[in-house]
Amino acid sequence: MLSMSVDSVFVHKMWNENELSKMVKGGVPYPMMSDAGGKVGTIYGIYDEAGGVETRGRFIIDPDGIVQGFEVLTPPVGRNVNETLRQIQAFQLVRNSKGTQATPSGWKPGKMTLKPGPELVGKVWEVWTTDKAFD
Repeated sequence: MLSMSVDSVFVHKMWNENELSKMVKGGVPYPMMSDAGGKVGTIYGIYDEAGGVETRGRFIIDPDGIVQGFEVLTPPVGRNVNETLRQIQAFQLVRNSKGTQATPSGWKPGKMTLKPGPELVGKVWEVWTTDKAFD
């Protein structure tokens, strides 16, 4: 996992040490890379060439190079690092289960998963109302 923006690695270091580490215990637990010039941002359609900035985009890409999830936010809207980490854990669990498990909305590690199949159709609400997945 890594993050990337048009900011320099020095700006990332200062941001992590002075801001993020106060919001996420220990700071961001993955490398923060610089996309000076916006080449990667251009590929993903989030680079604003006129402004020299990238829209806040988050792309979860699996080991096969397939985008499994993405979110693009305008700059005034903040992101949630903990939610990103939760989603990555959910994608990893589903991938490792080879499709025998699914995670309901808001799932957290250690909480109940869903077993995809015809018997689940029309009954997901029962899992949501009986499971303590959202405590």
